[in-house]
Amino acid sequence: MSHAAKATRQTPPIVPHLLQEYGRATRARLDRWLSVETPAPYLDALLADYPSRGGKSMRPAILIATARIAGASLDDVLDAAVAVELFHNAQLVHDDIEDGSDLRRGAPTLHKLHGVPLALNAGSAAMLLAFDPLIAALRRRGADRLERGLALTRRVARDAAEGQALELGWRENDRLDLDDADYFRMALRKTAATSVIWPAQLGLLLGRTRPIDPDAIGKFGGLLGLAFQIQDDLLNLVADRAYGKEPLGDLREGKRTLIVLHAARTARGDDRRLVMQWCSTPVAERSDALLCDLADCLTRVGSVAHAERTAHALAGAAGYELERALGDSPPSEDRDFLHGLVPWVFERT
Repeated sequence: MSHAAKATRQTPPIVPHLLQEYGRATRARLDRWLSVETPAPYLDALLADYPSRGGKSMRPAILIATARIAGASLDDVLDAAVAVELFHNAQLVHDDIEDGSDLRRGAPTLHKLHGVPLALNAGSAAMLLAFDPLIAALRRRGADRLERGLALTRRVARDAAEGQALELGWRENDRLDLDDADYFRMALRKTAATSVIWPAQLGLLLGRTRPIDPDAIGKFGGLLGLAFQIQDDLLNLVADRAYGKEPLGDLREGKRTLIVLHAARTARGDDRRLVMQWCSTPVAERSDALLCDLADCLTRVGSVAHAERTAHALAGAAGYELERALGDSPPSEDRDFLHGLVPWVFERT
């Protein structure tokens, strides 16, 4: 990790504490939702696989913290937290298939273990099953909030599909004629919408007493989600065992990250020829040597530094928008947690 990223290490202890506490509570409730008297062969074990591997629990924790700031209790929102986590794990199953990934959370991906057809079926089932706890949580708040919550969820699901389509389409058509704005448009839909914006706005919708502008919290979510995705792209270049995914996997799969797109615009001479060689080489033929050479090139031409600067600027803006969104809501651990996510983005592994 670069010196610039290390310099921001100031995550307050409340962040890992609530990630663990809210994650544990969400997983316990998720186990109840997935529990059946007679497990279906080739399905129920697969549904429970990715959730059983753990994870950071960022999404349910954001939902719970935001809802509690808005006056809800933990029990009010646990079912909605389950929905967010189940939807996220369904996305991971589908993403792993679409990307041809080998590892997820340090273990073989679901489709590597069971084949694409069974993994695809389990991912689709998980996405549909997520609506059961979501509807249960929203219904307790009345018909109006149920309607608004489902409309929000449909919109976010559409955004996520559009973002994923852009990323896959760019790779399929060997697109490199893209700039930072194109990347932001993709990542805002693919990552930020489901990772931060949806959990935060859903949490507000489940609140009881304190009105907080959902558009304002949405701005925070968009900025933090973009910083999160760029940092994820950076982590993939230096991945170790703790990261849980294959090192240089993004380069092998041909993802158009902010880093790669910057290199495509700025590299010259041998460096530009290397980028073009990578782009034109089929996935199965991208050797480890080619990927390592490209990773070195991305640092050499300043693309890694550009991504780091951009991520830090976005995270700083996210902190500013969060303060505006929360306004005069009283001090709390949950408020400190949301603020603490800004530096945490750069510390996670």
